[in-house]
Amino acid sequence: MKSRHKAFADNTLFALNIFIIVLLLAGDHLAIPRWLQPVGRVHPLILHFPIVILVLAALMEFFRFKQSFAAEKFYRDFTTLLWLTGALLSALTAIMGLFLSREPGYEGVDIEWHRWFGVSIVFVASLIYIFRNDSWYDTAMAKKASVVMVLFLLVGGHFGADVTHGDNFILAPVMKGGRDLVPVDQALVYRDVIQPIFDSKCIGCHNESKLKGGLMLTDEKSILKGGKDGKAIVPGLPQMSLLLQRIHLPEEEKKHMAPAGKPQLTATEMAVLYHWIKENADFKKKVTDLPVSDSLRMAAMPFLKPAEASEEQFDFAAADEKTIKKLNNNYRGIYQLSEGSPALAVDIYNKSKYNPKVLEELSPIKKQVVSLNLNKMPVKDAELKTIAGFENLRTLNLNFSEITGATLKDLASLKYLRTLSLAGTKLTPNALGNLGSFKSLKEISVWDTGLKPDELASLEKANKGITFIEGFKDDGKAMKLIPPQVKNTDFVFRKPVTLVITNPIKGVDIRYTTDGTEPDSIKSALYKPGIVISDNTTIKAKAYKAGWFGSDVVNYSFFKNTLWPDSARLLKPVNERYQADGAKTLIDGELGGMNFGNNKWLGTQQDMEFLLFFKNPIKPAVLTLNCLKIIGSQIFLPNEIQVWGGVDEQHLKLIGGLKPGMQKKDDPNVVLGLNCKLKLAGPINCIKVIAKPIYKLPDWHPAKGKPSWVFVDEALVN
Repeated sequence: MKSRHKAFADNTLFALNIFIIVLLLAGDHLAIPRWLQPVGRVHPLILHFPIVILVLAALMEFFRFKQSFAAEKFYRDFTTLLWLTGALLSALTAIMGLFLSREPGYEGVDIEWHRWFGVSIVFVASLIYIFRNDSWYDTAMAKKASVVMVLFLLVGGHFGADVTHGDNFILAPVMKGGRDLVPVDQALVYRDVIQPIFDSKCIGCHNESKLKGGLMLTDEKSILKGGKDGKAIVPGLPQMSLLLQRIHLPEEEKKHMAPAGKPQLTATEMAVLYHWIKENADFKKKVTDLPVSDSLRMAAMPFLKPAEASEEQFDFAAADEKTIKKLNNNYRGIYQLSEGSPALAVDIYNKSKYNPKVLEELSPIKKQVVSLNLNKMPVKDAELKTIAGFENLRTLNLNFSEITGATLKDLASLKYLRTLSLAGTKLTPNALGNLGSFKSLKEISVWDTGLKPDELASLEKANKGITFIEGFKDDGKAMKLIPPQVKNTDFVFRKPVTLVITNPIKGVDIRYTTDGTEPDSIKSALYKPGIVISDNTTIKAKAYKAGWFGSDVVNYSFFKNTLWPDSARLLKPVNERYQADGAKTLIDGELGGMNFGNNKWLGTQQDMEFLLFFKNPIKPAVLTLNCLKIIGSQIFLPNEIQVWGGVDEQHLKLIGGLKPGMQKKDDPNVVLGLNCKLKLAGPINCIKVIAKPIYKLPDWHPAKGKPSWVFVDEALVN
């Protein structure tokens, strides 16, 4: 190296060391201007270069005084160049790291250790470079200096990895093996199911040392506190919880959790988080406190070891994974009972889609099904014969089904059946007369079945080995009522429909409103059978009963659609993650609800454009676009809707539109039908709809400057 170049490099190294000392002394008084923040963020990009160079320099320094190397001028000069280059690059890297550490989210013990080891690497490398040619710097000193440098690099890198990826990232694989599954009878929902998900997928960015977004997910208090953008978890309100909103964002979005390139949450993990939050995010509840058929308990089972796993070994082989995947759909969930087990649990959803074939189609996996949940499904007595074919069934939930018990004897062939749930069914008096023939039955739920107390007493006396669960028994303490249940299955209708609301608790008054206000126990209308809905209506209902606390309010929206399109076509593709069933989604009569990740919504950040076709000419007065708004997830109502009409798609004129107006930071999360009034010169056969997003979000939104998302699940014409 030429002397003038070397002098410049030496002076630069000295200046960088002084600048680092100034930054350290400034501490919290240091404010990094916005234009310098990108410089700090280059730190993770270049830090590997000085590490490699300094490790190589230390290795060559260790053998520097060996006779064969000491005489080599190239060896000496190259080693000197490595120390100079490594010291300069490490100084630049340290300065960038100090800039980065002043940004929000970098706090705690790990960041402090990483900072001090980082600057120490710079100082040690600089001192070795300066003094390595002095007379007192001998073989022993060279070896000690090399070892110290490598140790500082290892320890500093270790703390850096902990800051980026979570505690003990480097040593975790050798410190302990995989997490042992906890038996279900010993497990707490949070400690043994939720926390391990956070530990593996979230803690790397949300720990004491790295508070990304001001959010820490290491303990109950911090989790409930939330971060700078709001509450990560709102107990009982999954649709309001930022955590769920962020994990369902497209992976390319900046706010998506976990960040792109990091291990992503699986569908099972997302489901268990959803159900945990929906059931009030309890941090103390045991898994066994939940009913066997509870959605959270079912979702948690793959993360736990069955209580009887140590004493029961299933003697059947696992089902084919492709078969399981094929049988899984939106109305039928199939879960592995526990990790490594061949046993399966099956949940059936959506009574409007249920038919006996739903059970018959499970024939390829009937040997593996040990738990079957048919809660609130219209199962009839004849279908029990099909269920009897699931030879290894242990748990069967027929709560609130349509069985009478006339064919219950068909289930006696299930030699492993231990738990049978019949609550809410209309059993005949003699339906349970054959319980003695059930070889393994230990528990049966019979509350609200119409059986009289003396009949139940006789059954208990005749079947002493079976526990009869009879439901609520009054202990004098007020309890909260179960929310009302709307039994209607079609929420998009052509002709007026009768509103059907029930509650499992007898003697309950159900109060409701249709004007958007919260129902109360005095002024709000009392529900009585026979109420007819003939137009777009949002029902808010709440249950009341003397001696009980009022239930939570439930919301249900009904939409009139008298001019049903014959077909639909998208003119622009929507986002591949939110394409549901394509254009059919807009005219299938199924509403998506608040969960935009349930494959029932079309979502895009561009103009959503589609055509609706009608075989016969129509004269519509209004078009309703059912849209979603979740501000925290970047989902806004369309900024503008245009409606075009004509006899075909080549002859369209603007016939209506709507501009919903300004949307605010604190707007509630809603599903809203946007009504566009139409003015026609004559009958039409084709309608074109354009729903435009907000092309640049306002400064108050975390995604400012980016386009909003538009989500639509139904286009209704009247």
